[in-house]
Amino acid sequence: MIKKILVANRGEIALRIFRTCRVMNISTVAVYTHVDRSALHVRYAEEAYCISDSLEDTSYLKPELILAIAKKTGAAIHPGYGFLSENAEFARRCEEEGVIFIGPSADIISKMGIKTEARKIMREAGLPIVPGTETPVQGIEEVKRVAKEVGYPIMLKALAGGGGKGMRLVRSEEEVDTALRLSQSEAGTSFGNDAVYIEKYIENPHHIEVQIMGDKYGNVVHLYERECSIQRRNQKVIEESPSPFVKEETRKNMLKVAVEACKKIGYYSAGTLEFMMDKDQNFYFLEMNTRLQVEHLVTEECTGVDLVRDMIIVAAGNPLPYKQDDIKFSGAAIECRIYAEDPENNFMPSPGVITVREAPEGRNLRLDSAAYAGFEVSLHYDPMIAKLCCWGRTRASAISNMARALREYKILGIKTTIPFHQRVLKNAAFLEGKYDTTFIDTRFDKEDLKRRQNTDPTVAVIAAAVRHYEREKEAASRATTLPVVGESLWKYYGKLQMTANNY
Repeated sequence: MIKKILVANRGEIALRIFRTCRVMNISTVAVYTHVDRSALHVRYAEEAYCISDSLEDTSYLKPELILAIAKKTGAAIHPGYGFLSENAEFARRCEEEGVIFIGPSADIISKMGIKTEARKIMREAGLPIVPGTETPVQGIEEVKRVAKEVGYPIMLKALAGGGGKGMRLVRSEEEVDTALRLSQSEAGTSFGNDAVYIEKYIENPHHIEVQIMGDKYGNVVHLYERECSIQRRNQKVIEESPSPFVKEETRKNMLKVAVEACKKIGYYSAGTLEFMMDKDQNFYFLEMNTRLQVEHLVTEECTGVDLVRDMIIVAAGNPLPYKQDDIKFSGAAIECRIYAEDPENNFMPSPGVITVREAPEGRNLRLDSAAYAGFEVSLHYDPMIAKLCCWGRTRASAISNMARALREYKILGIKTTIPFHQRVLKNAAFLEGKYDTTFIDTRFDKEDLKRRQNTDPTVAVIAAAVRHYEREKEAASRATTLPVVGESLWKYYGKLQMTANNY
């Protein structure tokens, strides 16, 4: 068994991995930049090493330095997600240097990291593929030609990377020039590779993904699916499992072909196959994420499986500790990604210092976070500051638990997406499970948040209390008798304040 693990990441995912390490009695090593010197993941680890060259250096993309620290400390490396997690060259260097990389092989990461190559491999493995190109487009004329063949609308997508970067929807030939230029520019800036390819855009699609886990002995199991259709800027904000949209027959077929495809390509470790599903339950392979997903919490809550633990077990050369029939799915789970963003202003980043943080507690609740009162949310990193996950025996119960948890969650000093999540949980389309990736644009009342902000009952209660206090003070100055004990109305107004807080 692995004795020590270095997490080449930061924030809540580093803490999440360290916690499993502590359960498994594995020593922990953190890396950090000057910005994160006081971060929780640095305090939690048993060893910590600064990787900044200067006060201005905020990068975690230091493969050579991180590898050197791993060799110095005798640690395996878990990349988390983002940063170096899908960097095939880094995984290959680990293999060459004799450092255990907790993830799939460098060869698989390389093949799946090139989206067009992944589409080709998975098509040959038997998965249905969205119509489009299997090589990068070479210019405007090729885009126009392919678009005519598959039909508008089309989606331009970055060949490397993910997270919605480099994606542009093109509905007509007139939009091709601008869309291609913007897509290539954003892809180049984000991933150092400006190559893009084409996919037919499916109208009103559902974003469904299948979690799989494999070992080095050819064993692959699925851990069911997740619904990830509530997105802003092509990035997920709410996920749930199971999907309220997918029918049982479709689910069985999708899970079966996902496992068979992963067996054919020899995949091991945790991985996720992402599918686009149309209104008629037809599903198409989009891409494969060869890493731990941000939303793995909902899968863990419904299956009882610790995905990080099993990634470590597999990386150490052990077989999976379970077969497919051992995986029992129970209830429903929902995850809300809490971002330091202003939902009233098109989800613009809201950096700053968190002055107050009151975390929710109670049954069937899980909070993965690295934020605290006094923590500074920096513009240098992703604005996600927490993942709140709630489980219930039914979907309705999970939603109720989440509504209660969000109401208890208090973060002051910065704007967060908590008010957005609260309103989604009251949305009729969401409650009925009748939503797709267009939800925010077509089914969500964006002005509702602003209206509620402008009619916040707390303001009225405070104004009434101040007015009452001034009247009492004025009356007391004219009074000729002493007030009766308990006569003050402050207790009454305190109750009104509590009511307003729960509104």
